[in-house]
Amino acid sequence: MELDQIRHPSVRESAKFLNFQGGLEVVHNADLPARSGLGSSSSFTVGMLQALRALQGYMPTKRELARDAIHVEQNMIGENVGSQDQVAAAFGGLNLIRFGGIEDFAVEPITISSSRLEELSSSLLLIFTGFARTASEVAEEQVANIFSNVAALTAISRIAQDGLDLLTNPTRPITQIGELLDEQWSHKKTLGSGVTTGAVEDIYDRGKRAGAIGGKLLGAGGGGFILFCAAPDKQPAILEALGEKMAVPFRFENSGSSVVYFSHG
Repeated sequence: MELDQIRHPSVRESAKFLNFQGGLEVVHNADLPARSGLGSSSSFTVGMLQALRALQGYMPTKRELARDAIHVEQNMIGENVGSQDQVAAAFGGLNLIRFGGIEDFAVEPITISSSRLEELSSSLLLIFTGFARTASEVAEEQVANIFSNVAALTAISRIAQDGLDLLTNPTRPITQIGELLDEQWSHKKTLGSGVTTGAVEDIYDRGKRAGAIGGKLLGAGGGGFILFCAAPDKQPAILEALGEKMAVPFRFENSGSSVVYFSHG
């Protein structure tokens, strides 16, 4: 089979980009559904590029890996995607990421204690709405409207800075993150008509009535996962109110994309 015959766009374009020669067998395993707003497509591209680089005998830096993935997805595949998912997947950890252009970004690790990180983790609930969507289609309108959404995007940027200040100030209750998520979600919904749906709003409202402080739909919108923030003692009631929806346990990790096994076979 020639490269142009490969149907999977990320596998095909990653191999083309690296001018990969020789045979290749790809086996992909995932814990969560695709098109769910968790950056799975970009994570796949980052992992694919790192695996191919390893087979070529080269270990890229995390910055190289992120920039290559951005190029493959945006320029070679032609997806309407941003750059944050590729950077997050390549670097891992809890970071403040500043973007200054198409390939210009700065990654600043957020330094907080392990107890503060655990406090954050235990205050978050990840709920699958039951709806999948194609991020590129949802994001197309947002990209087209970007210059008319400057006020909302500026507010979202300010909320990110507020979140950093909250995380690094141990005297502030961690659950205030919920208030910031709620505010961010109100701005995000104005970015395009496909960001939210009646079904998504119903799930969100039910979660808040049951005790969630706030939350937001992850990814481009339209479906996927809602991240709620709630005090641990309120979470059983929220899970009961959303009983037909899947709650996915998660923890933060620090390593980013990694080669865990390599053999010349």
